[in-house]
Amino acid sequence: MAAWKIAPALATGNTVVLKPAEQTPLTALLLGEVLMESGVPAGVVNIVPGYGDIGAVLSSPADVDIVAFTGSTEVGKKIVESARGNLKKVSLELGGKSPNIVFADADIPSAVAGALQGFTLNSGQACEAGTRVYVHEDIYDEFNNALAEAVKQLSIGPGSDP
Repeated sequence: MAAWKIAPALATGNTVVLKPAEQTPLTALLLGEVLMESGVPAGVVNIVPGYGDIGAVLSSPADVDIVAFTGSTEVGKKIVESARGNLKKVSLELGGKSPNIVFADADIPSAVAGALQGFTLNSGQACEAGTRVYVHEDIYDEFNNALAEAVKQLSIGPGSDP
């Protein structure tokens, strides 16, 4: 997800300060190392680990032109408040509810597999998790039954348990 923010910024000639979620900073730090090893100059992509309050601090300086944030509504509100003083552009993705749409001509097994992955991948903890499924009425019962059977096959427990 960090690449979704970093790549367009770099492609348009900007530098980036990335503040990863405090619970998951290691992948962002590794991404920073990979970028450096691939030739991105020092200072072009900056990874700043820390708690949510750091995001608000990073969004307040006048020389920060845009803030793109994905995360909690609580931290999003802090970012908006700190960016208000200089009217910078702010893009917030706060707990999205992405829909899956299943049309009447869908391949039911494929649609079920896609929907299942959409709301179970990473335990559903992703801003683009497909937490809603809209199914055409002509195939609703068939799809619903197939999805219910697929859900029954899931194992529930610690993600670290093989």
